[in-house]
Amino acid sequence: MEPDLFTAAAEDRQEKDPSSSPLAVRMRPRTLDEVVGQRHLLKPGSPLRRLVGGGDGGPAGASSVLLWGPPGTGKTTLAYVVSKATDKRFVELSAITAGVKEVRAVIDGARRATGGFGKETVLFLDEIHRFSKAQQDSLLPAVENRWVTLIAATTENPYHSIISPLLSRSLLLTLEPLTDEDLRGLLRRAVADERGLTGAVTLPEDAEAHLLRIAGGDARRALTALEAAAGAALAKREPEVTLETLEETVDRAAVKYDRDGDQHYDVASALIKSIRGSDVDAALHYLARMIEAGEDPRFIARRLMISASEDIGLADPAALPTAVAAAQAVALIGFPEAALTLSHATIALALAPKSNAATLAISAAREDVRRGLAGPVPAHLRDGHYQGAAKLGHAQGYIYPHDVPGGIAAQEYAPEAVRGRTYYEPTRYGAEARYADVVERVRERLGRGEPGGTTPS
Repeated sequence: MEPDLFTAAAEDRQEKDPSSSPLAVRMRPRTLDEVVGQRHLLKPGSPLRRLVGGGDGGPAGASSVLLWGPPGTGKTTLAYVVSKATDKRFVELSAITAGVKEVRAVIDGARRATGGFGKETVLFLDEIHRFSKAQQDSLLPAVENRWVTLIAATTENPYHSIISPLLSRSLLLTLEPLTDEDLRGLLRRAVADERGLTGAVTLPEDAEAHLLRIAGGDARRALTALEAAAGAALAKREPEVTLETLEETVDRAAVKYDRDGDQHYDVASALIKSIRGSDVDAALHYLARMIEAGEDPRFIARRLMISASEDIGLADPAALPTAVAAAQAVALIGFPEAALTLSHATIALALAPKSNAATLAISAAREDVRRGLAGPVPAHLRDGHYQGAAKLGHAQGYIYPHDVPGGIAAQEYAPEAVRGRTYYEPTRYGAEARYADVVERVRERLGRGEPGGTTPS
């Protein structure tokens, strides 16, 4: 890194008085071995190991990398470790404040350093998704010619926010959300380590569990909350960070919710039943409990998708696309913004007209199949595209519906064993009323509107 006079002074102050820096900064790993999580990116020979090692790769030099992951998973930390460990020239820019002018200045400096001193440059560019296409284009010559080795960080899907030429010239490394075990180890180290709280307070299990819920996989959030709570405890001359002190400090009550126990399933069940019962306020209450307890947003989104088909179905055909879109959005953005998307979907599902006709239909059809009501496919419906099919009578006599007025051909479609069975019984709720009219007309046209048709019991 190339600090200016003020940056150098700030770093010197931090070395003399570590407490002047936030706990999250003080606890930044100094080596890759201290990095929490992301084991899949730190194996021997990995791009990051090679960057830190600084060894001669010969004709296979270190590659530029794009680090993609949720906030607080270690993108900036990994770049920091590289800056401390490598013997290369290290320059840091943020796409929030930098532009093409700053990028070109770094590239010009990198070319001079390489030509004059044989020293390679590593450029860390944070929030690269904030760069416009033209700004990203300015990086291409330097990355392609390896005037700089780029480490770029983003919280947004690179396939949507990074130009294709830059993606093709870099390795995409995906960071995974930190697990509770990862964060638990980090918190305990921060409490005891001389760079952290030096054992000035202890962290009981209930407070630690609440910190994990607050963090939601974000290491920075966990350490920030710990530092605030520890400061409050020391101000009150308390030897430990109690749950009460933590709640007061972060203004967030500890939700009684075990993500691996009964509460997990009970609250999830209550959410779905409230949606089914069209009580939008109760549904939002249970959704809020799950969010505040640190529930995996993907789990919530999956439950909403199931609800859309199980309890709404064709009464509102837009319900399932809404739930699926919510699940996709949640996977892209994560918390905290994902709470807005989940609220959007929950409200839409709770207020939608309800029908379980699709659920009952497939259940009845599967039950018949389990009972052995199957039988051979009618000969005229069998595949007739292979040689010899006609001799077997396959596809013979099949009526092509598009050649018939109205597009409905009155012929047998079901196997004999279930002929006349009706599975789908549409309601008259919402948009499904239209399907009810269609089903009635179609069955009559197929000759199934006469008495004698049966419904599975």
